[in-house]
Amino acid sequence: MTDVLLWHNPRCSKSRAALALLEEAGHDVTLRLYLSEEPDEAELRAVHARLGGPVRGMMRVKEKAYGEAGLDAESSDDALFAAMAANPKLIERPIAFAGGKAVIGRPPERVLEIV
Repeated sequence: MTDVLLWHNPRCSKSRAALALLEEAGHDVTLRLYLSEEPDEAELRAVHARLGGPVRGMMRVKEKAYGEAGLDAESSDDALFAAMAANPKLIERPIAFAGGKAVIGRPPERVLEIV
């Protein structure tokens, strides 16, 4: 079975569901508790390159911290990456990595697309 790295928040129901799906399918899952093992800006840029799409697509734009950081639809990618590095609560979760690919597990079943 495929080895999967999962950026995980155990308090998030979607993150827990994605983990359960991966484990039920027999995959070896390594967890990264990204709220305490915070990614830096360079790592976030590398993750975005694997995810594709707009930078805002990997963010929790409804999170209170998003507005508090002064971010909006017109914010630059540099500002968005800096905000996620400063406050990892802004990173959408979960993110699964396998085989050189990455996917945001929203809905959780999406994590099975890359394994």
